[in-house]
Amino acid sequence: MGKVIYWMNTSIDGYIEDPSGALDFMHPDDDFQRAAADHVRRTAAFLFGRRLYEAMEKPWTQDLGGEGAPVLEREFAQLYKDTPRYVFSDSLRTVPEHVTLVRRKDAFSEVERLKQETDGTLQLGGPELAVSMVDLIDEFCVYTSPVILGGGKPYLPVTEKLRLSLAEQRSFASGITFRRYKRS
Repeated sequence: MGKVIYWMNTSIDGYIEDPSGALDFMHPDDDFQRAAADHVRRTAAFLFGRRLYEAMEKPWTQDLGGEGAPVLEREFAQLYKDTPRYVFSDSLRTVPEHVTLVRRKDAFSEVERLKQETDGTLQLGGPELAVSMVDLIDEFCVYTSPVILGGGKPYLPVTEKLRLSLAEQRSFASGITFRRYKRS
């Protein structure tokens, strides 16, 4: 049986994007990039909301990781392309080969099915998708950049309290911190 991990990058004040919708506030160092690649190596599938999918798909399948790119960037791009991807959306009409489109009405049952049938980690990304799947999430991971955005989209806009316990934490030279929480 797989486990669902919700993983997003945030600012210190808990936002995954700035007020204009930009995601470019992170400035990862090599240690962070190695840690991200290690995490993706253990990922059986990506489960994306539409906006995060659109932010990830073209850059990591077409723009980044090409010949001449830094080794860590090429490695992450290849790992990304090799990992099955599911995008949960009612507005997308088509997706490329190797990406599975799931409609929102089928989302919860599809993630339940994947969790039952998958050995390994299902990495969920996107706060709206995470809120709709919160009962299926086993762990919450957050990489926090040393920046305050002052607004934007929050990490997880839930309306109920979730009790968690810290399972892991580490810091990177860039000032980025990683925390992994399990349900208490």
